[in-house]
Amino acid sequence: MKTIKIAGVPEHFNLPWHLAIKNGDFEKENIDLQWTDVPEGTGKMCQMLRNGETDIAVILTEGIVKDITAGNPSKIVQVYVESPLIWGIHVAASSSFETIDDLENKKIAISRLGSGSQLMAYVNANKQGWKTDNLHFEIVNTIDGAVQALTNGTADYFMWEHFMTKPLVDQGIFRRVADCPTPWPCFVIAVSDEILEKQPTIIATILKIINKTTQDFKSIPSVEETLASKYSQKTEDIREWLTLTQWSQNSLSEEMLNKVQNQLFELKIIDKKGTFEDIVKVV
Repeated sequence: MKTIKIAGVPEHFNLPWHLAIKNGDFEKENIDLQWTDVPEGTGKMCQMLRNGETDIAVILTEGIVKDITAGNPSKIVQVYVESPLIWGIHVAASSSFETIDDLENKKIAISRLGSGSQLMAYVNANKQGWKTDNLHFEIVNTIDGAVQALTNGTADYFMWEHFMTKPLVDQGIFRRVADCPTPWPCFVIAVSDEILEKQPTIIATILKIINKTTQDFKSIPSVEETLASKYSQKTEDIREWLTLTQWSQNSLSEEMLNKVQNQLFELKIIDKKGTFEDIVKVV
């Protein structure tokens, strides 16, 4: 039995992995796939790939592209979710901010430096025509940290996935002023170079298993109820989310990689672009 470590956010996108592990699909192929939930998100997972705490990360596209260009010894082996991530832009329910325009030059809560919540703050600022040099950040680590920061006023707004934060909106803790979808596929699967070199067949087998699971995922009986229960969501919200979410079984194309890198470069999030071979590995 070969042990492989994998990390991802504790969110509804990753239920296919948990189902495949629970069903013993990896075990049947002599793979002990050990999952770690990482509520801190992409910045933390980049660090885990760098220091060997995980072999695989299910990670935000923009975050891992940025980190590989900065020296992370990993490659993107596949797109995991093809559809955009819908980032809700949230303020404290009691705050005086009413519209997106009210948030220019205000302090942004982010999980950590290099996280999707930071990178998408740049994307959103650019979209609004704001000066990205004026962005100020407060590191809060997790959603719980963001709740605390927005409630006590140490940060003014927080960007996180629309549906995972909706319960906080429904409870009157956050108020959503807008949404900002990613202009690219939201999640990819990244693998450390060391594991890719030593265990290419095992990685190919893992991809084959998860791709079969995601292909069939929406047709699983009562999947809406399972998702709603596990992730504390309303079933009607999960149904809406499922209609908007498309898993992928394909590699990241050179055209899409260029689109991601060009925007990150334009926003000064990266200071150089990598080649396709630097960033992507087809297994």
